[in-house]
Formats: sequence, structure tokens, C-alpha cells
Amino acid sequence: MPSINLKKLNTHRARTFRLPPSPRVASPKAALDFVKERGFIYFWPIKGIDLPSLWTAVAGNRVVADKHDDPGHITWGWKDNALDKKTWYYAKILRKKATMISLDIAPYFYALSENYGSPEEDYLLAYDEGRLTQAAKQVYEALLNEGALNTIDLRRAAKLANAKESEFNKALEVLQSDFKILPIGVSEAGAWKYSFIYEIVPRHYPDLPERARKIGEREARTKLIELYFESVGAAQESDANKLFGWKKELTARTIRSLIEKQKLVESEHPKQKGKWLALPKLIN
Repeated sequence: MPSINLKKLNTHRARTFRLPPSPRVASPKAALDFVKERGFIYFWPIKGIDLPSLWTAVAGNRVVADKHDDPGHITWGWKDNALDKKTWYYAKILRKKATMISLDIAPYFYALSENYGSPEEDYLLAYDEGRLTQAAKQVYEALLNEGALNTIDLRRAAKLANAKESEFNKALEVLQSDFKILPIGVSEAGAWKYSFIYEIVPRHYPDLPERARKIGEREARTKLIELYFESVGAAQESDANKLFGWKKELTARTIRSLIEKQKLVESEHPKQKGKWLALPKLIN
């Protein structure tokens, strides 16, 4: 079995993760260009997941700083200021963590969601099938009926003011991960004078469902796996499963098709066990 060339892999990741000697992302426009270039990235680096993040591209390969005045936290303002600009798609998507997606790639994600074109009915089907909790249903209905709401007003409108914080937050995460709601701005509501404003996805991006309808599930998975490997260079099948959360047989089938097309090569890692997959250009 061919072996991954670690020097080539490290050089590749330095470019795709924006690590030295690649130039760091230093402006909102550069951040947008970075998201477009990669297709999708994390906002923060996520432990145990290899994927480019805006924090790393701006602040370097280090843990997210606790101090609010750390220069790397300039990313927070870029993200918040862009929420209503529709420059990218931002929500808790991959593993229910903050994800930034190019608007060209968002339809591929949406095509794999449990949404079929009717915002007034899709959530009821999800609820009946046990994919939405009662709290999530109430949150979605509040937005559907009343329009965009900040977190404080949304919790009240959803009749969850007395619910546990974790129950409400989980409802927000589940609805975001299935492309049903997303944050579209920031309000000064609440004790901290900072809360997201949420809206249902088809109202904020009305063309997204129609664009996604033209994309088949196989095409969508193939596109996303290709982009993933273009970013990381090499990974194991289990890494892709962990990131996307698809059924294992669907991930395996998608990867097999890319191997057949010679876009991925089964390989071994010089320093780690198991079967790896890599871009052909990174093989010895």
C-alpha cells in the first residue's frame, strides 16, 4: 500500500489551514475569501476534529484564548457583523458546532437535511418521527409564527422561560444542525446585552431550498467529501464519519466512488496505524 508523504501533507495543510509560512487571514474580506476557498470551515477549532477554522487562520495554531482582549478574538466581531449581510452561511452545523459555509456550498448541505420544501410542514414531520423534541418544536413554531426573535424573546414566545437552559440550548442546536433556523444578527437584549437573533432558514435564504432541490444526495455527499479531503489532505474514513455524522455505509460508498475516480488513494500513514485515504498528490 502506498505511503503518505508527510512533508507534502504538512505543506498542504499549511496552505489550507493558513499556517506559517502561509499568510494569515487579516481582514473581513480575507475571511470571506477563506470560507469561499475552503467551502466550509469551523469558526473555532474543535478538539478531535481536523478542519480549518477561522480562529487558526487568524490567530495561529493555538488554543482559543480565554482573555477577551486576545488579538485572535477579532474574529468574533467579523462573524457578528456579517450575520445579516448574507456573505456566508453561519450556524451550528457540523457536530452541532459553529460552522461557516460558503453560499455556493450551502445548497449541498441543505440537500442532505430533512427539509423537503415546506417550512410549515417539514418540522411537523420531523417531530412526528421523533427527530425534534417538544422544546425544538415550540422554538420553531415561535419563529414561524412571529418572525425573527432575539434569544430572550424567543424563549418567552416558545413558552420555555421556565425550562432548563440546557433544554432550550439543545433545541437551538438541533434546529440549526438540520438547517431549520439560524442566527441572523445580534441584539443587546438580556443581562449581558448580547443575544443572537434567530430566524427560520427559508425566510433568510429564500432561494436555498430551490437551489438544493436540484442536487441529489449522492452528488451532495461527493462534493462535501471532496472538499473535506481538499482541506485536510489525508484522513481516515472514521474521521469523515465523525465530522459529517452520516450513516457509515453512505460515507463508505462515497469514498469508494472517489477512489474509483482516482481522486483519493488508499494509503498508510508513516506514523499512525490503520488505513488512510489521501489526495494522490500527497503520496510518495
